Amino acid sequence: MKLSQKAAARPDGTCDASIVAELRGASKKYKTAGGEVIALDKTDLELRKGELLLIIGPSGSGKTTLLSLLGCVIYPTEGCVCINGVNTKDLNDRQMAGLRRKNIGFVFQNFNLIAPLTSEENIMTPLQLNRVPKDKLQARVEDALELVKLTHRRKSLPKQLSGGEQQRVAIARALVSGPSIILCDEPTASLDSKSLEVVLKELRGLADSGKAVAVVTHDFRLKSFADKIIHLEDGRVVPTPEEGRTL
Repeated sequence: MKLSQKAAARPDGTCDASIVAELRGASKKYKTAGGEVIALDKTDLELRKGELLLIIGPSGSGKTTLLSLLGCVIYPTEGCVCINGVNTKDLNDRQMAGLRRKNIGFVFQNFNLIAPLTSEENIMTPLQLNRVPKDKLQARVEDALELVKLTHRRKSLPKQLSGGEQQRVAIARALVSGPSIILCDEPTASLDSKSLEVVLKELRGLADSGKAVAVVTHDFRLKSFADKIIHLEDGRVVPTPEEGRTL
């Protein structure tokens, strides 16, 4: 089955090429010994090119579930998740993994860098998984390092980097494959105030360059950098006054 990438189809049959990820009535439920647990109730959401979306809510509110659906890590119980016009419910696990590698970059709270590898080797990992030819690897890695202003740290191991530098390496790794979507799970939680400012500007810069960026966070300092903010409570998106960056 070949995956075609096209503009997201709207209910009225029209298309909006700016939408790169969309939830349509998507929910996630789990069966437990105590009964059914609703991790995320039916949710509609659009993530667009050039947009920085904040997903805010208390622990257990469904933030990680929502991010996992957007990241094609899990399938919805009901409804659908579309990435660049592809309905993920039509994909098997192998196809889902391929769509994830080509379209989505992940940035995690604890960086998830591989300890024995240098910065450039960590960044190179997704390119190797995607079987990018060797003659193109180094140029792609160099571009990613330059984007996060860490070319001087290319040979450093994670333990030799500050928290902010490690997070910037993680951002470069997420970017190096050229995904249209960047998903961040609490990317500033482990950072000091100086590193926080640098990473926030990096995330804002990604959105300004045309990437669609979604950030799960408890950190309200990110609000001024966002284009759109949604709040979750008990697995539901709750109405709030319009917040975020003035466009």
